[in-house]
Amino acid sequence: MASVLVAKATINNISRQTWNQLPKAAGCIVIQQRDASSNVPTKLTAMKRGTGGRSSFSGVVATVFGANGFLGRYVCNKLGKIGSQVIIPYRCDANEVERLRLVGDLGQVLFFPFQLRDEESIRKTVQYSNVVINLIGREYETKNFKYSDVHVAGARRLARIAKESGVQTFVHVSHLNAKKDIQKVWKTSEFLKTKYESELAVREEFPEAIIFKPSDMFGAEDQFLNYFNYYSRWTVFGQFIPWKSGLPIWKNGEYTIKQPVYVADVAEGIIKAILNPDMAGQTIQCVGPQRYYLADIVDYVISILRREEGLVRTNRTFWIRLRAALLDYIPSRPWYNPDKLEREALTDWTVPGMLTLEDLGVTLTPFDDMAKFLLHPYRQYAYYQEKMGEFADPEPPKPAEFYQGKNISAS
Repeated sequence: MASVLVAKATINNISRQTWNQLPKAAGCIVIQQRDASSNVPTKLTAMKRGTGGRSSFSGVVATVFGANGFLGRYVCNKLGKIGSQVIIPYRCDANEVERLRLVGDLGQVLFFPFQLRDEESIRKTVQYSNVVINLIGREYETKNFKYSDVHVAGARRLARIAKESGVQTFVHVSHLNAKKDIQKVWKTSEFLKTKYESELAVREEFPEAIIFKPSDMFGAEDQFLNYFNYYSRWTVFGQFIPWKSGLPIWKNGEYTIKQPVYVADVAEGIIKAILNPDMAGQTIQCVGPQRYYLADIVDYVISILRREEGLVRTNRTFWIRLRAALLDYIPSRPWYNPDKLEREALTDWTVPGMLTLEDLGVTLTPFDDMAKFLLHPYRQYAYYQEKMGEFADPEPPKPAEFYQGKNISAS
């Protein structure tokens, strides 16, 4: 402003063109002083911009470990929709995660190679984040990574480094049946055992962490509905009817109750939790709106696929367990293994009083409608132009509460 006063005092000595430029120059001085670096907010949440959509900035900079997995793709998509910056560490080929670039706005999705045992690479991926989400999990062991290496040591390392880096929110995903006293049918599940130990490790390193415990999740490219549609999961051994295949399940699925949850509902719950400061240190159970006997779920899948004439449930599990034991030694990704068959036979139990997705404001998706939608492309005679009513609509499974006289095995 001093320059303006001087200019007015010497107006007779300044040309008209120069005088017209003085207010612009003075304005530039004011702007430079207003935007000085000392006045820029340092908290990311204070830099929110926009109306909350994809091209806004929500104030969330999230590092998502395991983003290329089943749940990770949905989480990244929902983070991008609210205008978050997403950092995706990966240890696979870069082309396998490239499709995730589309979940966010231009320049808001960043990729960084890392190794779970390399602490320096982990620090680089979380140093600018205020949210870290751990979705890393393994359903089978390899010579390089055992269950404990991934679920326990890896989760502890991520939680510790996140705490040391000043991360505000840490989210860890476990499993609904991961408890101190694990159910047992044939052999105690190492997957569930290490998942429970991972919860203890994360709580020890990051007490304010939010832990999600989902049941079996279903969705596109899942390992629940598609798992029962996999040909290798069927067997022709041990059947008295030679022209039919069997789908072997422990005790025919009549002593196992499942409460599957839609994967997008779990992802939405994670987003709501990281935006709610009151969720710090909480544990959330993620289950669907209905409980079903596994027998009814499998029958419903068979009905949707139109395979009633050639595929039946059976309780003869010897051959499938033998095959699973052999697959465990093959150096490739198996669709199932002995631990998977063990978890399949366990009943989903919730803890009364613990938070659920509904407490976070998530509207749960019904299983029967979504299962029919997901499996519809894989049905027999998919390209046959049937007449109206030629094939009966599959009968939805009845809720477990419908059966009053059945026993439920918890051990």
